[in-house]
Amino acid sequence: MQIGIFSVGDVTPDPTTGRTPTEHERIRATVEIAKKADEIGLDVFATGEHHNPPFVSSAPTTTLAWIGAQTENLILSTATTLITTTDPVLIAENYAKLQHLTGGRVDLMLGRGNTGPVYPWFGKDIRDGLNLAIENYDLLHRLWREDVVNWQGRFRTPLQGFTSTPRPLDGAPPFVWHGSIRSPEIAEQAAYYGNGFFHNHIFWPPSHAGQMIDLYRRRFEHYGHGAADQAIVGLGGQFFMRPNSQDAWKEFRPYFDVAPVYGHGPSLEDFASQTPLTVGSPQQVLERTLGFREYAGDYQRQLFLVDHAGLPLKTVLEQLDLLGEILPALRAGFAEGRPDHVPDAPTHDSLAASASQREEVDA
Repeated sequence: MQIGIFSVGDVTPDPTTGRTPTEHERIRATVEIAKKADEIGLDVFATGEHHNPPFVSSAPTTTLAWIGAQTENLILSTATTLITTTDPVLIAENYAKLQHLTGGRVDLMLGRGNTGPVYPWFGKDIRDGLNLAIENYDLLHRLWREDVVNWQGRFRTPLQGFTSTPRPLDGAPPFVWHGSIRSPEIAEQAAYYGNGFFHNHIFWPPSHAGQMIDLYRRRFEHYGHGAADQAIVGLGGQFFMRPNSQDAWKEFRPYFDVAPVYGHGPSLEDFASQTPLTVGSPQQVLERTLGFREYAGDYQRQLFLVDHAGLPLKTVLEQLDLLGEILPALRAGFAEGRPDHVPDAPTHDSLAASASQREEVDA
């Protein structure tokens, strides 16, 4: 089980002080958060990609390369890479380069997490979003697996005799997760290629996440990649914890009430009861997180959103310390009762070993 955190890179005022961090402070804080994740033994750090305020998460490979140079074990990923408005040739080149620089500690999550105004800035039409995601990934998949690509599609200049460089490290392309909140077409795309499926799991009730994951698992089996319970599933999640649960509710409430993604909507109590948001003690976070398996099955990756809504860096690092304290129990809980035939999430080492075996068979 891979456990980690993801950041969307928002620059949001702290409602308790009124102070807004500078872009420089927020970017540097992102690096400190990733280093803390490595220090406490998390497996994954993922950063979002946005190209408009209030976010500072453009150029994700630059951020991840800098973090990769200062960490030892973290898998560096995205949440998400915008497959709709980013040229798939650029994605193929940038993430293969990052893979080489970090010794293979790279995978990525593709998605359509961009806001409407972003599409025309990159010469795209939001009405084509879903078709762009499907066509662009088809090209990206080939660029990493074929040394010479001849390709023609609807949304991009054709390629003739094109080779993407550098080639993937050890002949093993980075593992791809397809992220979606509500689009069954993306679950279908992930299943078709035998890739991972990541459900955001932040805004919607657990029953919705369960339906999307069930669809992906059934289609994964339909395409012959293995049994449904062997499909590669990831979940998002969020928490705010303090040793005393009453302190957690009191401290998090002002951040929730005015947060751009929640504020001025349902109450904190309603949101926490109707979505996976957990506010409380470490034991309560542990128990509720392990309960995700009731509707998601035995899955492979759990990422938490911890640095948002204007929470100061000091508080975020304290949250990670508390997560570190329950991490052994979280790992043990996820391992308990897990069938042996359910695979772990692919890593560069496992993918490189598979690539080597294929070369031996073909020789």
